[in-house]
Amino acid sequence: MRRRLFDAERDGMAGWRCVSDQVMGGASVGTLRQERVAGRVALRLTGEVSLENDGGFLQMATDMGAAPTSDGIEIEVLGDCAEYNLHLKTDAVEKPWQSYRATFRAGPEWTRIRLPFAGLEAHRIDAPFDPGGLRRIGLVAFGRAFRPDLSLAALDLFGEN
Repeated sequence: MRRRLFDAERDGMAGWRCVSDQVMGGASVGTLRQERVAGRVALRLTGEVSLENDGGFLQMATDMGAAPTSDGIEIEVLGDCAEYNLHLKTDAVEKPWQSYRATFRAGPEWTRIRLPFAGLEAHRIDAPFDPGGLRRIGLVAFGRAFRPDLSLAALDLFGEN
């Protein structure tokens, strides 16, 4: 089973936004725009991640309603060969710094990457991950000073059901 949640060509920027560490006093700056990247329509996150003022992240994020039961998320991405993170928030997440995370590398060609929920790392939260409570998805550049370049063409839920 695969359920397409997002297709850049079909959905455009609908619901997606760029979030930076400036929401907590950081100095990172970035943009999120829809454009054609290597032959595909995609959302492209670019900018500069700065560690000044205890900052250090840029994120493309979208909020969502209840998700059907699934085993994980599959993304179609292209990037600058850097490591990025998938950050998920559920209705159990109460604080902005809490999330469930997985790391991936975005290479120079369009690639489908499967990120199983079973492999998520809980960050500053004790509640187990519940895919039925999924409320927010973010693709995040963070943790070091660099100039991210990450493009997302599609995002699916996958599973046995």
